[in-house]
Parts: sequence; structure tokens; C-alpha cells
Amino acid sequence: MQPEAPGRGFPVSEFETRTEKTQALMAKAGLAGLLLMSEAEVRYFSGFQTLFWQSPTRPWFLFVPASGKPVAVIPEIGAALMRQTWLEDIRTWSAPSPDDDGISLLSDLLSPLAAGKERLGVLKGHETSLRMPLGDWERLLSELPELEIADATPLVRSLRMVKSPAEIEKLAHICAIGSATFEQVPELVAEGDPLEDVFRSFRRAALLNGADDVPYLVGAAEQGGYADVISPPSRAPLKTGDILMLDTGAVWDGYFCDFDRNWAVGRADDEARRAYDVLWRATEAGLEAARPGATCRDLFLAMGRVIAEMDTSGGDVGRLGHGLGMQLTEWPSHAAFDESVIEENMVLTLEPSLSYGNGVMMVHEEDIVIRPGGAALLTRRAPVELPVL
Repeated sequence: MQPEAPGRGFPVSEFETRTEKTQALMAKAGLAGLLLMSEAEVRYFSGFQTLFWQSPTRPWFLFVPASGKPVAVIPEIGAALMRQTWLEDIRTWSAPSPDDDGISLLSDLLSPLAAGKERLGVLKGHETSLRMPLGDWERLLSELPELEIADATPLVRSLRMVKSPAEIEKLAHICAIGSATFEQVPELVAEGDPLEDVFRSFRRAALLNGADDVPYLVGAAEQGGYADVISPPSRAPLKTGDILMLDTGAVWDGYFCDFDRNWAVGRADDEARRAYDVLWRATEAGLEAARPGATCRDLFLAMGRVIAEMDTSGGDVGRLGHGLGMQLTEWPSHAAFDESVIEENMVLTLEPSLSYGNGVMMVHEEDIVIRPGGAALLTRRAPVELPVL
């Protein structure tokens, strides 16, 4: 049975609020404009949602001015869809055009800022990328030599980390779909099934349960545990004694869930059961620590103390969870280096992992939202004991 879905899209007021908050922060930072080029940021401010981002052929630009609505500078092929958003100023060119892929339009748009020797914010920091040819970027700057380029990563990061009620509703819905699909796995999977077929069965079930897509599905099945969690599935059949793990990033209306589940096939040995128990309790420690005012480092340390009962490697995977939203992984990171302060309405994953035995590992993951009194699960909590298929 499919969970009841919230409405798709957002009211115009959602985008107005995002833009007003951004412009207030821009004023404090002394930014006269913000130039965005990546899918999540363009969608965050416009509502423009398309799979056409999968093609690297065309760049897409969105300019947030100091006041007023954002301006889209996009290939003509996207004009009809962009006109369905709340934006009014949409400037297009016939693309691809390698000799001038929107650069003249951008230069015209930004020239008043350059004339006033103003500061333009762009994303320069960790987990960002320049989604346009470097040569075009250099050309743009050469045409606007008086324009000062500033890093707007902290500004955009602070906005996107804290979700609106409407965003949380969408995230809760896709997490419910993911949870329902994981609960069907015992009906979908049997000993002898090739892992490749297990992946296909899971994807089909998630789509039938209401997911729009399952762009991310990884996992493993090996004796007593698994060696990695990112390899493509093979045709190897499930065998008694395997630990099966599936980790899904399913999507509904542009928002992701990201969590996993573990099962033993036929039977589980004592070491695998212990690893599962340690990770379940590490997740409990993360849930307890995830409160407004705590830091991501606090969550990392809280989970790490429990993990150390079985694995003292010190968190070689780098982090034990992250932000979640329009992207499978977002800011922040539950890691020793991340002092980001947890705030109400952040949506996060808790993802403790450990190594044990003869070079195997286990990972556990849940999705949560931060409420005034602490963390609330968006996923339906995994069983206390390692389930056996």
C-alpha cells in the first residue's frame, strides 16, 4: 500500500521566502548578487526540475539580485518549463553554442555590478563544482574585470541545511516509501537469487510503492559481512551465511531518502550479530545526541564511543552521517572536523559503520529530522536484532 502523498511542488510563497532570506544574508555579506550554476541551487530558488541536468552539454545559470525575483539565463530548450515556475525574467540562447554558451547574456546581466565594482557571490567551497567550462568562466571574468568574486558557499549552505515544513513533508514521504519497500524484502528475496536480481526486485517494489525513481541503490552480500558498500551487483547467488545489505537513495518530487538495512541469509554467526547490535546501539547514541545546539562532531563522537566496543580504527570511513534533501548527501557531515551546529528542522542521516572479522564491515543508516526536543525518525527503525531471511 502506497503512503499517502503530499502535494507536488511548492507554493510561490516558498520561493519568495527562500529568496527574501537569501537577500537579507546577501546584504549582510555585502553581496550585490548571487550566481548559481548547479542543479540543486537552481531548483531551490526557482522550482525548475528536470532530468535534463544529466546531459553535460548545456550550462544553466540563475542570478539572485539584491532585491526582486531571480533571473534565469538558460538554453532555449528549457524555456517552456522555466516559464511554469514563479520566475518572470528568463533569458535564453540557442544551445549548444560552444563559441558563446550564454556568456554574452551573462556578461550583459552582470555588467552593472562590474561597473559599480560590486561583489558577486558564487559557490567555491567543499561539495560544490563549477558547472560550466573553465574557459567560459575565464572569459566571463575577463569581460568583467571590475567585478569582485566572493565565496557564497557558507551563505547557501546555511539556507539549505535547514528545511522548511513543506520540504520535511516530502522527505518524510519518500522515507515512508523506502521503509515500506525494505519491509517487503523478505517477500522479494530468497537464497539462490543473484544479487543483481535482488537489486532489480527492490527497485521495482520501490517504484510500485510510489517512488518516482531509485537513482541510487548499492549493497553487497558476502559471508559473515561485506568488504565494501559501493560496488555494482554481480550475478553471484545469495548463500546461507551471507550478510545482505541494501542502501537506497529513492526520490519523490525531487527529494531523497538515504538509508540501508541488513539481513542474514539462512543464519547469522555470532560476530555478525554482535556487529549489528553495536551499530544499532551506536545509532541510538546518535539519536540521543542529535539535539539543537549540539555539533556534528558531538554526534560523531557519541556514535564512535559505541562503535569502539568492537572497532577501534577511529572512523576510517571519514564520517558517520550527513545532511539529506534535494541531494543524496548534503551538508553537514558527522565527522571529527565538522563543528556545524545542529538546528531545528535539519534533516540528517545517522550512518555508523564498523570493521570486524577477516576484513569485513557492516553499515547501519537511519534518516531523522531535528525537532525542538531532539531527533525524530523519518525512517521506520530497523529491527533490534539482525533479521534472518
